[in-house]
Amino acid sequence: MRIINLGIVIFISLTAYSKPVEKVIYKDSSYPVEKRVDDLLNRMTLDEKIAQISHLHSWNVFDVQLLNEEKLRKHCGDLSFGFYEGFPLSAEACKKEFHKIQKYFVENTRLGIPAFSVAESLHGVVHEGATIFPQNIALGSTFNPGLAYEKARMISGELNTIGIKQVLAPCVDVVRDLRWGRVEESYSEDPLLCSLMGCSEVKGYLENGISPMLKHYGPHGNPLGGLNLASVECGIRDLYDVYLKPFEYIIKNTDVMAVMSSYNAWNREPNSSSYYLLTEILRNKFGFRGYVYSDWGVVDMLKSFHKTAENDFDAACQVLNAGLDVEASSSCFVTLKEKIENGLMDEEVINQSVRRVLRAKFELGLFEDPYMQKASYKLPLRNKSSVELSKQIADESVVLLKNENNILPLDINKIKSIAVIGPNANQVQFGDYTWSKDNKDGMTPLEGIKQKAGNKIRVNYQKGCSIHSLDESGIPKAVEAVKNSDVAVVFVGSSSTAFVRYSQEPSTSGEGIDLHDIFLTGCQEKLIKEVYSVGKPVVVVLVVGKPFAIPWVKDNIPAILVQWYAGERAGESIADVLFGDVNPSGRLSFSFPKSTGHLPVYYNYLPTDKGYYKEPGCYDKPGRDYVFSDPKCLWPFGYGLSYTNFKYTNAKVNKEFFNVYDTIKVDVDVENVGKVKGKEVVQLYVRDVVSKVMSPVKELKAFKKELLYPGEKKTIRLSVPVHSLYSTDNHGKKYIEEGQFDIYIGGNSEETIAILSVYIGKRDKEQAEKNEQLLITTNSNNGRKEIIFKGTVRDVQATPIGGVKVQVDDEFVYTDKHGRYQMRIKENSYARFTKPNYKEQILHVNSDIELNLRMIKE
Repeated sequence: MRIINLGIVIFISLTAYSKPVEKVIYKDSSYPVEKRVDDLLNRMTLDEKIAQISHLHSWNVFDVQLLNEEKLRKHCGDLSFGFYEGFPLSAEACKKEFHKIQKYFVENTRLGIPAFSVAESLHGVVHEGATIFPQNIALGSTFNPGLAYEKARMISGELNTIGIKQVLAPCVDVVRDLRWGRVEESYSEDPLLCSLMGCSEVKGYLENGISPMLKHYGPHGNPLGGLNLASVECGIRDLYDVYLKPFEYIIKNTDVMAVMSSYNAWNREPNSSSYYLLTEILRNKFGFRGYVYSDWGVVDMLKSFHKTAENDFDAACQVLNAGLDVEASSSCFVTLKEKIENGLMDEEVINQSVRRVLRAKFELGLFEDPYMQKASYKLPLRNKSSVELSKQIADESVVLLKNENNILPLDINKIKSIAVIGPNANQVQFGDYTWSKDNKDGMTPLEGIKQKAGNKIRVNYQKGCSIHSLDESGIPKAVEAVKNSDVAVVFVGSSSTAFVRYSQEPSTSGEGIDLHDIFLTGCQEKLIKEVYSVGKPVVVVLVVGKPFAIPWVKDNIPAILVQWYAGERAGESIADVLFGDVNPSGRLSFSFPKSTGHLPVYYNYLPTDKGYYKEPGCYDKPGRDYVFSDPKCLWPFGYGLSYTNFKYTNAKVNKEFFNVYDTIKVDVDVENVGKVKGKEVVQLYVRDVVSKVMSPVKELKAFKKELLYPGEKKTIRLSVPVHSLYSTDNHGKKYIEEGQFDIYIGGNSEETIAILSVYIGKRDKEQAEKNEQLLITTNSNNGRKEIIFKGTVRDVQATPIGGVKVQVDDEFVYTDKHGRYQMRIKENSYARFTKPNYKEQILHVNSDIELNLRMIKE
């Protein structure tokens, strides 16, 4: 009888009957992302998939500032949601309670999938206690993309501390209608400026551990009537070249993984259910790899607002089939499970969306660090460096619009008293998407001026009127304060509400706060006029979230400043500007209109779009185009004065002829010829002189902001890749046209210091010879007989044109009021027809002739 070792038997038995340990690929970071996505997706139930493309909202699980864990368990069960937020919470509450939610998803659900914690951070984290930075419109006016990067970096430090991974920012909409309340959320009317600012912000987030979200995708910034959520009407070329350009630029230059769809519609199709926008363009043309997140309530709006969906399931099908992936703040996706199980929808449709969300989570490291404990860059809330950066952005964003007789800066040693007047003098204005509208959370202009004045200057404050009311009862007290002061500074403008928090004062700017008229609201202009009538020096400071029409103010007030919503140190910043400690260097990122009727007013219009007749009118002398006005703006894009002066010289381009792979390099010398240091924004604009389809009169293609000390001269180089001079066809395809392109160098879109011409491809020799032809007779006068030259000059509508100069050699006449002219000339002469705002014409005259000429406007 053999003796068998019992241990060996037990080992053999266990080995024979135990299952091999399964390898969980999705939890192993050594595997490629796509393998991890496939592994996890294959393990998920239909319920788990739908939860991944859905949002857990604060009202589902929070009791005021505290997480109700029973509600969390009841609402989520064994499911991990894709996203969660806590918008009504303070930053400290988020830090504490968000960790609990994430822990529940990671440790108490079957697959342990972490969720994206979500917050708004348009210009600072939108939870109490975080740093409040200047609004986007202010950042755009700095013309300094480096500040956009730094702002996002500082915000990232606070987000990492709080425990928030996904931010619903930046907003890169190009805005064209100034009545719209969301103007303040945009950097600019210009697509390049929006592209560069947005790209810098995205890099600032991504390089510091935070996932940014581009918004609001689709043509969004030019809603009909200026009304929020209204549709946008534009053609294919404007779709690509204006509204979608920042999205394309940022997607192609960064690894951004999230895009938010917009509420509105284009081409009669809601942007959030447009396969053309979300799939054909965003993914197939632009190469976007991440997920598309619905703006809040968008999916339900297809049923309740757009009227393109019959029910919740229809709405869900439309957006998912179009390419939208995540539903926020509506509940249409809850219908998906039953419909898929009943064969009414292919599960592969939602698999595609789940895959995109999971890919983003893996690539952004959420599985390896769900609690954001490994974040390398963390900052305390409202730390010193963040607040200092907020002040720097505020300083660089202030725009000096007028400074007659150098009334600014104010001399603190000469002024004994100052009247601080207006509804925005003693009220913080942070802009929308902030957590406060309380003076205790920032510095008002009045407080900033008082700190600056100290014991040297008496400060007389009166509100005068409100932002919105027609009540003029406070104006007499304001006038009396001005009478008792050496100078008056009047703070007027607009007001925006705090985000999802109660604001007592009505708002005149911000999301859903649109204006039918963009003159100053209430009786603010009346206040300015009454203050001006006292006869003291007056400075008007616009504290605003958008440009307003202020032609009377421009014509009468000697000094005007714009301080866009400038963050928590706004009062300190404007005081520094007023008294000369800061030299204003902001430039307008939006043009100012003369009236609501002058809209749109953006600078890069088509040649036909600012009138033909060029005959400005007024009530004393009516004209044409506008009978009682002209189509010009009040102040143009890129405009801004300084307390010093800059001189441009020696503008030159590196060569004359270029091919599509070249880069145009322009050098210009800029010298500070004033007495104080200052920052100049050197701007380069390009115009395609002749193109197959109309091109804008000019487009910003490069800019650089440079600090110069008194007497200092620098050579500034601006580079323009030739491929950025593309045109777009009716199918959205880009092409480069050969021919002449003019380059304009200057300090704003209307100021031209130098014009340089370059050629893409070969120069047209025949046109060159024509342009260079010397307009002189080829023979001497000797032996040529005298002839009669006469006729009538009309415009294209056959209206006679008086005052046209008709010149032959050194002799000239002017057409009379009937457009008629007559003169004696020598045969074989050249006649030149000129009049301001009309295109010059030159004709060869070789015999007696009656010439009836038509001239066209430039």
